[in-house]
Amino acid sequence: MAAAASPLAFPAPAGGRIKQSAARWCYGKMGLDDLCRSAAQIGLKGIDLVNHEDWPTLQKYGLTPAMTPGAGTIPNGWNRAENHAALEKEMKENIALAAAAKVPNVITFSGNRKGMGDPEAKDNCVAGLNRVKKIAEDNNVTICLELLNSKVDHKDYQCDHTVWGAEVITRVDSPRVKLLYDIYHMQIMEGDIIRTIRSNIQHIAHFHTGGVPGRHELDGTQELNWRAVATAIADLNFQGFVAHEFVPTRDPMQSLAQAYDIFNV
Repeated sequence: MAAAASPLAFPAPAGGRIKQSAARWCYGKMGLDDLCRSAAQIGLKGIDLVNHEDWPTLQKYGLTPAMTPGAGTIPNGWNRAENHAALEKEMKENIALAAAAKVPNVITFSGNRKGMGDPEAKDNCVAGLNRVKKIAEDNNVTICLELLNSKVDHKDYQCDHTVWGAEVITRVDSPRVKLLYDIYHMQIMEGDIIRTIRSNIQHIAHFHTGGVPGRHELDGTQELNWRAVATAIADLNFQGFVAHEFVPTRDPMQSLAQAYDIFNV
């Protein structure tokens, strides 16, 4: 299928400096085979948040499983020391699967506060991620700690500001432990997206998108200039994936094609 024209009057794309992906869960009504076929035709290079049993379907269409399970859940993560042994085991198993299939990234989470203060939580996250960083380094797989908003979608989540996550990543000090910078979530929490990305690009391995407010299409109903965000990321020579994680309100593949066009800088 041909990519649909963007609804906004953007200049013609300079061409393909960003590898683009899409989150599987946003297209739950589509079969995975149909999603992969359409995504590849649009020009995407990956699909996010797919389990290992689905990787062959992606690879059949030349798509990379760009972000896959690592360890933990949004409410239960590295901020509690009592979770570390189980998370280490889970991470080892998932990194082994990822390495065998040449999958680049696995996702992980801080966990919810549940009354825990930030200093203790950061110390625990650093200690926990230090337990698994060499496994990631040895296998050339990047562990991505996701930044999420605690205002709208994930109340009580602890790693909810860039400075919080960047401090953990700096202290862990591994080329294979980085941030998943979710633009939707960080626009809700702090804004100042382009400046923040430029200041922290050394800590970021992966991006997610989603319109604010509402987590829908990247169009004129949303408050960010997505073309400017895309250009800023490309100008930093970012080599990872930017994955679209918005819930379509119109024809889903037309909306995905429009997002692709915006980020095709």
